[in-house]
Amino acid sequence: MTRVALQVPIIQSVRWSDDGLGVRIIDQRLLPGVLVECDLRTVDDVTHAIRTLAVRGAPAIGIAGAMGLVAVLTPNADVPRETLLARARQAAATIRATRPTAVNLPWALARMLACAEQTEGDGAAVLAALRTEATSILEEDRAMCRRIGERGATLLGDAARVLTHCNAGALATGGIGTALAPIYVAAERGQRVEVFVDESRPLLQGSRLTAWELQRAGIRVTVLTDGMAAALMREAGIDLCLVGADRIAANGDVANKIGTYGLAIAARYHDVPFVVAAPTSTLDAATASGDQIVIEHRDADEVRQISGTPTVPAEVRIYNPAFDVTPADLVSAIVTDVGIHRPPYGFV
Repeated sequence: MTRVALQVPIIQSVRWSDDGLGVRIIDQRLLPGVLVECDLRTVDDVTHAIRTLAVRGAPAIGIAGAMGLVAVLTPNADVPRETLLARARQAAATIRATRPTAVNLPWALARMLACAEQTEGDGAAVLAALRTEATSILEEDRAMCRRIGERGATLLGDAARVLTHCNAGALATGGIGTALAPIYVAAERGQRVEVFVDESRPLLQGSRLTAWELQRAGIRVTVLTDGMAAALMREAGIDLCLVGADRIAANGDVANKIGTYGLAIAARYHDVPFVVAAPTSTLDAATASGDQIVIEHRDADEVRQISGTPTVPAEVRIYNPAFDVTPADLVSAIVTDVGIHRPPYGFV
């Protein structure tokens, strides 16, 4: 069989604005209906975009937070160094508080503040160093995604049937994604890959975002509701479950989009390998196990309605965690930019 390398068109979800003064993102709330980009320039812009999921995905949130900090501080280039540092700390704390579960946001902001503290000179010098650091975080993420893709692609045979959950693709990172990166690399190499995507209730990141970017890239994709995954494994056969992560504890427990835990249980029952793909920045050695991960609970209206149409009686209580934790003993492998990790896990 002759494999033909493909040119796979992949979008860029976060970058500097054309004038260099803001952060340009794809507004993911509007997909797949319309592709709209917007520029973030103020603390309110950045926090609102992160909180409302206009920008989402652990790596992309970290990048947007780092670049957003620069955008927020740009009008302060002429202030004294200590004044700029104080404003940087305050803005970073405000941005950090928007999403508590994913580790990349506090990681990126801590790196930015460390850069600021270590830079000598006036406020302008500090701001210039911060811009360079934020750009480095973006470029490193792109390279990281490529390395995850190349390593993870070794787990995909030709004509692989892959099941994924939520969105861990280019829309969630600065590059080609984490969980979708092996799929993109395999397609570039001419391997046939078919992807099945959980709808990912309640915000439909799978059907709205993953299906959109995979179709745009020319990769065969099928959408199913979250409750259909086990039946799909039994009836149609899946070669691999491949998901991303928002935080991975030292023992290998994985926090990811709600529904991932149930998918892992179904995969174990049907003897389907369950693989997590994530950058090393997602590994949280300071958190011993998943029991210590703070799980964000979101607005009940995300479950109560779809596009403004009520789907739940008004007085019924709502349970709406954004993430769940998959125990390490259900995870077959963790693919990072430095290698493929197998159990037993121990990240220090």
